[in-house]
Amino acid sequence: MKSQILSELRELKSIMAQLVGTADQPEQEQFSKDALAKASKLFLKMAAQRGEWVKEDELGKYIKADWRAGSFIRSEFGFNACIKDGRSHLYNKKALQKLGQELKARNIDLSRYMEYRRSETEFQKKVSANKKLTKNKHPYELPSDIKDITTSPPPTPDVALVKADLKRLKDEFFQFKMSEYIDIYRDNHAMVKFVYYFEKYLDPQIKRRCKKWCDDFNYANHALELITKKKEVFVPVKEEDMIQL
Repeated sequence: MKSQILSELRELKSIMAQLVGTADQPEQEQFSKDALAKASKLFLKMAAQRGEWVKEDELGKYIKADWRAGSFIRSEFGFNACIKDGRSHLYNKKALQKLGQELKARNIDLSRYMEYRRSETEFQKKVSANKKLTKNKHPYELPSDIKDITTSPPPTPDVALVKADLKRLKDEFFQFKMSEYIDIYRDNHAMVKFVYYFEKYLDPQIKRRCKKWCDDFNYANHALELITKKKEVFVPVKEEDMIQL
């Protein structure tokens, strides 16, 4: 009886080794950590082939964005239903579908939101322009005879001037029908609409005007925020049209 049990256990172990894919290795190495890790990775790849997991270059099927969306949703939304696979990631299909549904429900174009976040980040970099010192080392060398070169803060602009500038920009927005070319996000950050395959055919004058308008609007709005601690809210719809709505 005992020998029969041992025989059955050996047979079961042999079957498990075949399932794991280590039957051709020495018996003592068939269930090592490396062997099991290799088998786990193989299983994940097989699962991806079965459709349970989605590769980086297939994300666009579930969320409206390109292959760069993977890194973005992990960092921006804390998306953790994914596993590392070499240099890339595999994403859980059901979790992606839920994310796609929620983005749609909130009327969010993920590609455009990614552009918006990049634009906002770049603008803040221009505003702050801070450089961090490397640890235990100064990345510069000041001449010893340079000192006592200072200035005092300039007068704060009259808030009425800044608001007048913003009003002028709003009037221009409607005058030149810029809503066709410019998006306003969170009611206070302007971005030029962009489609790569249309860019070549856009009137250069319109392109320059819209880019300048966005820069001026974001500039004036930031100035207002520095003075009043609040940004101007701009809903790109005329008051008379809002009344009709």
